[in-house]
Amino acid sequence: MKTSTHDAFAALRHQPFLLLISANLLLSTALLIQTVVIGYQLYQITHDPLSLGLVGLAEAVPFIGLALFGGHLADRREKRRLMQQAGAVVVVSSLVLLWAMLPSTRETLSRNALLMTVYTSIFILGLARGIYSPTSAALRAFLVPREIYANSASWSGTFFQAGAIAGPALGGILYLAVGLTGTLVITVVMIVANVLLIGRIPPQPVAPLKSGGGDLWTSLREGLVYVWRTKILLYAISLDMFSVLFGGVVAILPIFAEDLLKVGPDGLGLLRAAPAAGALVTVIACNWFPPTRRPWETLLIVVAGFGAATLVFALSTTFWLSIAALFTTGAFDSVSVVIRNTLLQSLPAENMRGRVASVNSIFISASNELGAFESGLAARLLGTVPSVVAGGIGTLLTVGYIASRSRQLFKVRLT
Repeated sequence: MKTSTHDAFAALRHQPFLLLISANLLLSTALLIQTVVIGYQLYQITHDPLSLGLVGLAEAVPFIGLALFGGHLADRREKRRLMQQAGAVVVVSSLVLLWAMLPSTRETLSRNALLMTVYTSIFILGLARGIYSPTSAALRAFLVPREIYANSASWSGTFFQAGAIAGPALGGILYLAVGLTGTLVITVVMIVANVLLIGRIPPQPVAPLKSGGGDLWTSLREGLVYVWRTKILLYAISLDMFSVLFGGVVAILPIFAEDLLKVGPDGLGLLRAAPAAGALVTVIACNWFPPTRRPWETLLIVVAGFGAATLVFALSTTFWLSIAALFTTGAFDSVSVVIRNTLLQSLPAENMRGRVASVNSIFISASNELGAFESGLAARLLGTVPSVVAGGIGTLLTVGYIASRSRQLFKVRLT
């Protein structure tokens, strides 16, 4: 117990865990670089907020459709090999995207054909993530001792947020330095490196299943029922989903950068990196000051703070105030992520982690990718600023409603 209490670097001393989060850092950074440059290019082509929202929808639909099955596989297959196979599919989707963005291809294809090719590539990516995400989450718990799960959740979040900062910032810088094609070539190399790093993780044993657990539909239902009956998990996941669904603004940041703040692609990179910068600072602090002593109370406070910061961003007319507001949203959101990931590692049995992680992944995708579609659609129907104001208010109302339904959870302690 001394390690988990006093050693802030405990999880990093386990090499397989370090390999996993390093591989995930490469992948998340590469995909975020792609998101920034493709989003900017699409808006240059269409000048339509809905085209940005459709990027999120194209990824969310296959991800949500496959994630439960991905969790089922993660509980039954060797996880490292499964992640490598999913990573290889991501390489294929990235190569399709690279081909679509070649100058010769853009000159040859019609506008609609180009858009369909881009959305198809993103659809393939969503399929791969439906396997990769729950498998990675399930594998993480096998690579460190139970007593340092909270520390491993914090470091996993730290590396993810480092990628979330580097990805958007590098996206803007690389776009200006080497162009769209050169940037996408770099992302393909990074994703290949991800697959190679995962191959260095030692194989982990597959946890034995309950009797009768081999049937697919029974297996999937077990994961859903477990989350439904474990109220702190259900409410924590729901709170995160609705807050990001309503309050997320990432998908329409190209509109703020291009039309409202007028800061161009490099400014867009800074706007995209600001939430991750706030998250990184906060999640590093969580390694020394874990937010798990009063998890539910803390969760409600930080999600309310997320909604308030979203309102500030919506009403801001200056670039640096917008950066500060986005930084704050990331800081609050990262605390929520640490608490939720600690719950996901600590509560389920070993042979349930993949399926429970897949349910969580579906909620995350619904909030992120479907939230991106909702943001684009709302911006088109209501206007950009009014849609973000409405989202911030919706987040605060969600916190109030869930708090009123979950008073018994204020007594829960994790540490």
